[in-house]
Amino acid sequence: MRSAGSSLFFWETHGISFRIQICVKELLDKDILLKLLFHLPISYPSTLPDISVNSDQLTRAQCMDVKEKLLEQAKKHLSEPMVHDLILWVQQHLKGVIKQSATVCNEETTLSKGTEDGIWMLLLHLDHMRAKAKYVKTVEKWASNLRLTGRLMFMGKIILILLQGDRSSIKEYLILQKTSKVDVDSSGKKCKEKMMGVLCETEVQSQHKRFQTFEVKEYSTLEELQKEFETAGLKTLFSEFVPPLLK
Repeated sequence: MRSAGSSLFFWETHGISFRIQICVKELLDKDILLKLLFHLPISYPSTLPDISVNSDQLTRAQCMDVKEKLLEQAKKHLSEPMVHDLILWVQQHLKGVIKQSATVCNEETTLSKGTEDGIWMLLLHLDHMRAKAKYVKTVEKWASNLRLTGRLMFMGKIILILLQGDRSSIKEYLILQKTSKVDVDSSGKKCKEKMMGVLCETEVQSQHKRFQTFEVKEYSTLEELQKEFETAGLKTLFSEFVPPLLK
């Protein structure tokens, strides 16, 4: 049902950091790979550990919810070793946390928007493109068919897709991106996109400028990429999600 993946300890001046990957196999019949980083300060376990949660299969908001729940559990184990208990807890309760997260998100959307008629925005991060020309053509075709505007952006090894359009079209694009054989693997065989990260999915606000077309653009510096975001009124989006990709 569940299995823990690789783990790594490394010593630091101010404590120990412990990294582990956990594969939870029971969520919607698909694998969810959680990457957990625990930093145990010298005063641990009298002091709570710092916890970082990442997953390519979950949204940033869902990862934050998992982190908050883990910290709540950690408080119950204060003054006793807790990392093992926290790992067991997240393996057993991940499904419930994500369901609760989705429910809260839907309730907030219903209360604040009342409808899905507004224009939505999606920011995706791709790890790589082996068959770049074919991949780019496919993304352009999907954007055109779904009447989505935005940018496919390349800067060094960073690949971002920024889309704007009807929420139903945004959702349909995500399904296509996840289920279509859009790239090739190391042996040249067609494969699905397995290393895509959803950085942000939100309704376009009044301060955001609408893209009129979908364009493929390459940037030679981070400053050029940042300017693209700032011109579209997306300075906060850039500063929150793009710099961490460089680490």
